[in-house]
Amino acid sequence: QVELAESGGGVVEAGASLRLSCVHSGPLPSHGAMGWFRQAPGKEREFVGAIGRSAGITYYADSAAGRFTVSRDIPKSTMFLQMTSLNAEDTAVYYCAVARRLGERVADEYEYWGQGTQVTVSS
Repeated sequence: QVELAESGGGVVEAGASLRLSCVHSGPLPSHGAMGWFRQAPGKEREFVGAIGRSAGITYYADSAAGRFTVSRDIPKSTMFLQMTSLNAEDTAVYYCAVARRLGERVADEYEYWGQGTQVTVSS
């Protein structure tokens, strides 16, 4: 059984940085991608960034490129989302997820999901 657990969310001021973690367990696909999504109140879940399961290739949404970095610690089965220069528009619940194909940016293409962690940026 695949399980994903996010942590690291909280309340920060605008301009601050925050690092989210996603610990995973179970039989994940050997290829594909692990990604980060976020969902703000009243909005659809949107892609943030992802990393390939095999080669470690990363790709990002335009809103995250240059400010957010996805990385991983393979021995610790953990994926990270380092966020910098946070602003109020980044306030959302952040989710980690797993897709079977690299390059996926649509939530429906991600098969496994964590419960999410709340990030609130005060202005």
